Amino acid sequence: MNQMNINPKTAVVVGAGFGGLALAIRLQAGGVQTTLLEKRDKPGGRAYVYEDQGFVFDAGPTVITDPSAIEELFTLAGRRMADYVEMLPVAPFYRLCWEDGSHFDYANDQEALDRQIHARNPDDVAGYQRFLAYSKAVFDEGYLKLGAVPFLSFRDMIQAGPQLARLEAWKSVYGMVSRFVKDEQLRQAFSFHSLLVGGNPFATSSIYTLIHALERRWGVWFPRGGTGALVAGLVRLFQDMGGKIEVNAPVARIETSGNRVTGVRVEDGRLFQADAVASNADVMHTYDKLLGQHPRGVSQAASLDKKRWSNSLFVLYFGLDKHHSQLQHHTVCFGARYKGLIKEIFNGPRLSDDFSLYLHAPCVTDPSLAPPGCGSHYVLAPVPHLGNAPIDWEVEGPRYRDRIFDYLEQRYMPGLRSQLVTSRFFTPNDFRDQLNAHHGSAFSLEPILTQSAWFRPHNRDAELPNLYLVGAGTHPGAGVPGVIGSAKATAGLMLQEVHA
Repeated sequence: MNQMNINPKTAVVVGAGFGGLALAIRLQAGGVQTTLLEKRDKPGGRAYVYEDQGFVFDAGPTVITDPSAIEELFTLAGRRMADYVEMLPVAPFYRLCWEDGSHFDYANDQEALDRQIHARNPDDVAGYQRFLAYSKAVFDEGYLKLGAVPFLSFRDMIQAGPQLARLEAWKSVYGMVSRFVKDEQLRQAFSFHSLLVGGNPFATSSIYTLIHALERRWGVWFPRGGTGALVAGLVRLFQDMGGKIEVNAPVARIETSGNRVTGVRVEDGRLFQADAVASNADVMHTYDKLLGQHPRGVSQAASLDKKRWSNSLFVLYFGLDKHHSQLQHHTVCFGARYKGLIKEIFNGPRLSDDFSLYLHAPCVTDPSLAPPGCGSHYVLAPVPHLGNAPIDWEVEGPRYRDRIFDYLEQRYMPGLRSQLVTSRFFTPNDFRDQLNAHHGSAFSLEPILTQSAWFRPHNRDAELPNLYLVGAGTHPGAGVPGVIGSAKATAGLMLQEVHA
């Protein structure tokens, strides 16, 4: 019998978001006995689930764009994803709407796209093809080649330099789209994607145009039963493999001895010893609070506090006694302003009078998420984080809810108020208090070029060699494919170490 069977290596993963779950599955599949600790009463992190009066509300991500990355987790464990969760295609991917009454159905259908683009500006048909070719080149380089590769040394960054230079990574997403496409609404349609990962289209590296090619390659999907059903499938997979998960287990601190991590202590005093610890908690919370007793935690927290953090979100969940069949599954409702509004979202110093919204109507794809004939919805508005705009959300939250309901009823969902059965909202205060998010940021560090790849907190800590990071705060960044990619990068490092 080999040593591994007598004394299996152990790991603790802090936080059961998509990144933490994906990492725990990879570690367990690699022969590392893994324990997953979750602060809240359910796993999922930002992908939490609320249930009320027969309505099911996914709290967070609702756009699944690289199912192959999720499928890989099941394959590693010798299982079939289809035995755990069913993925349903979403078409069109999004309906994009403007206040002049026009809309654009963004679909994986080239003829339909060409027809809609031609109606706006015939020259942009060829321009879009050039943009798509650029987006595919960035996707090949930035996602397929580098998305799951850890950048631990500056040499790694230098090696990627020529490709990043060739792709003009210093240009912004909006700037690059504008090179190819002239119609202003189409520029918005093809640049808004960076907002899905907390990036300002006017400041985020053009590398993030890869999201467009990623969607065109694999499509947009939604799990039957909601994103929560995908979380439940991943939890079941982890447990079927022998992994242990504890909920209602907020971590108080990561224990150290010299420059080694020895385990994790939860708030009730229990100690979980481990050969390696990975944190899927907010990266600032990890260093400032969980490692606050160690010099490395103090220095990293001071460094992180000077960085730029992504915007926050105001999310409003509501159930109606009517199904609005005129809606698509995903609707982006652009407000009157684009550039000016985005500047205020990312810089503050106050809440704008106008907003742009993302409206989720999952019953279009899966009616089971609401009682028969009813509709389960959420709408989110990007808003400044608490460090940029110290808004009193106790006061402003109900006002903002009412303004959003008025806007939706007037423009998209007639009769909304009279059909309302239940509603709740989630503010930057909740991101801060429930998810330990620094400044209430919804997506961790802002994904600008100087905070990406090697410039982002590393998947393995430079001074505590058995401490690892996973999730939005490390490479490659936010979004479901990003955090699952981070789990692949981090697991590679951990398995290499524990099996050395």
